[in-house]
Amino acid sequence: MESINVLKGYGKVNSTLENKGPHHSKTIRKSLIVASLLLTLIIGLMLAALIYESNTEPSESESDSPSLSSASNSVNSIKTVCNVTRYPASCFTSISSVNVSIKPDPEAIFKLSLQISVKELKNVSSLFRTLNDANSKAAINDCVSIFDEALGRLNDSLSAMEVGPGEKALTLEKINDIQTWISGAMTDQQTCVDGLEEMGSTVLDEVKAKMKNSTEFLSNSLAIVAQMQSLLEKFDLKMH
Repeated sequence: MESINVLKGYGKVNSTLENKGPHHSKTIRKSLIVASLLLTLIIGLMLAALIYESNTEPSESESDSPSLSSASNSVNSIKTVCNVTRYPASCFTSISSVNVSIKPDPEAIFKLSLQISVKELKNVSSLFRTLNDANSKAAINDCVSIFDEALGRLNDSLSAMEVGPGEKALTLEKINDIQTWISGAMTDQQTCVDGLEEMGSTVLDEVKAKMKNSTEFLSNSLAIVAQMQSLLEKFDLKMH
């Protein structure tokens, strides 16, 4: 009996739709098509908005990590400064490898370059105390004294940049003095090499190879300080 009642109900619904006529069915179909188009349009607009937002807004990791931006600024600053040197690759590698916070300031970068030069010069100086060549012993001893003098010049340069509150880190006078001291240290290195060559030293090639980094680092430091004024202008800074 229940199945018969269901069938009877179905028949009533079916007959009701038929009584409404074909015109009513077309109206329903048109309404469904319009609704479908509107839904598609809304979904498309929502997707477009999401894509635009993802492309224009920084990611959560970037917005929560200001250090990423700082690191990028440091890298660009070092590159800008090192581009004035004769050995930009060794300049950038040596300075960027220092595990300290580097300010986007040519003076701060120059000071690091100078400290790196001092460290490398000490490494070369320690080599002469281990060399054993009887024929050029006198020249080797001269090199020890010469490198001590060169280190003294570089330490004078670093001392000139250590200033108290209100004092100027770099002035034109200081820049001229530092250029003279670094040039003197470079001359000292060459004097050592010349002395070993004159004595026909068997350790000459070893010394030259050891001096490669210190020679480049000194050259880089000299170039940076020589171009300090123009570098400060690139960073929109002025001489202190």
